Formats: sequence, C-alpha cells, structure tokens
Amino acid sequence: MDAEKHYNIKSGWIRAAVLGANDGILSTSSLAIGIAAAGSARQPVVLAALAGIVAGALSMAAGEYVSVSSQSDIEQSDLAREKQELAAMPEAELEELAAIYRNRGLDESLAKQVAIQLTAHDALAAHARDELGINEITQARPMQAAFASGASFICGGVLPLLVALFAPLPQMVISQYVFAIGFMALSAFVAAKAGGSPAGKAVTRICFWGTVAMGVTALVGYLFGVQTA
Repeated sequence: MDAEKHYNIKSGWIRAAVLGANDGILSTSSLAIGIAAAGSARQPVVLAALAGIVAGALSMAAGEYVSVSSQSDIEQSDLAREKQELAAMPEAELEELAAIYRNRGLDESLAKQVAIQLTAHDALAAHARDELGINEITQARPMQAAFASGASFICGGVLPLLVALFAPLPQMVISQYVFAIGFMALSAFVAAKAGGSPAGKAVTRICFWGTVAMGVTALVGYLFGVQTA
C-alpha cells in the first residue's frame, strides 16, 4: 500500500509564506492603484510600489518574528513548569497522563500502562505532546517564520512592481487589478495544493477580499485626485 500523505508538517512555514506573498501582492498593488488613480505619472507609482515592498517585507518579518517568539516563550515557560512538576510530584503527573488517555477512549488499565511506558521513555515529551499540545510539528520557530514571511512578501511585491514599470500608464489601475487578482489566485491555488486543501474555496476567498481591498484603495485615490486637481 502507498504511504498516506500528510500536509500538517508544512503548515507553519506555508502559513507564513502564503500570508507574506498575498500581502506583498495585495499591499503593493493597492498602493500602486491608489497612486495611479490619484495622478497621471509613472514615477510616483513605481516609487510607491518599491517603498511598499521594502517597508512591507521588513514589517512582515519583524511582526512574524515577534509573534512567533512570543508563542515560543510561552511554550518554553510551559515546558519548564512541566519539568518542575514532573520532578516534584511524578505520581500525580503520571495519573494526569493516564487520565488524558482514558478521556481519549482507552480503558483504565491500558491507559495506565501506556502512561507508564511513555513516562519511562521520555516523560517531558509525553506531557508536552499530550497535555500541552507541543510537538516538533507545531513548535514555534521564529526565525523560520520571519524569513518565510519577509522573503515571500518581497516575491509577491515584485510582481506588481513589474506591472508598475511596464504596464501602459492609462490602463495602470486595471492592469494592476487584473494581474494582482491573477497572482493571488495562483498563490492561493499553489498553497491549497501544497497543503492538501480544496483550491476553489481558497481562490474564491482571496479574489473576493482582494477585490474589496483594491476597490476601496482605488476609490480613495480617485477622490484624492479629484480634490487636488
């Protein structure tokens, strides 16, 4: 039989990468659309897109690092507290682990046997996994998340920048919108396939909210352009 494919091992970096790429596309396109709607020159559009890429990538990386670091600090604090409890009251911790297995459907004797064997093998790992929900797959990795988020933002933001550089100026707004929706739909499709989830729902969701965001930004740009004309 073929081995089953599981995708949750990739969920951490996929989440950061998809968030970064889509934010890079949407934020940079929205900036370009807003500036293009307010004026009639290419240079401000290009500068706005470039500035948005730099600021957005740094912001995404820093924000992701701080957020995931906070999660990591909490996990380490929980593990340290659990280690102290295992040293101070091992019998109570053993019973707590057995109770977890009973609640999952094992009978009392089997639950106690499993708890004893897992405690003998690695007590802290057993409690981290089954009591605290911490394991190698879900464990917070701040640097990995920060790099994935920042790098993917740059990759996403470069695409609207290229449109700003080469699209015909009179059609800049519609070009940015069309290409941004296409880029985000492709990103959502790839992420869904990589994560083993339905692609249609992901593509529809990102296209809808991307349209809303860029539509509001374009409206602001048009209003600003009219008021300053």
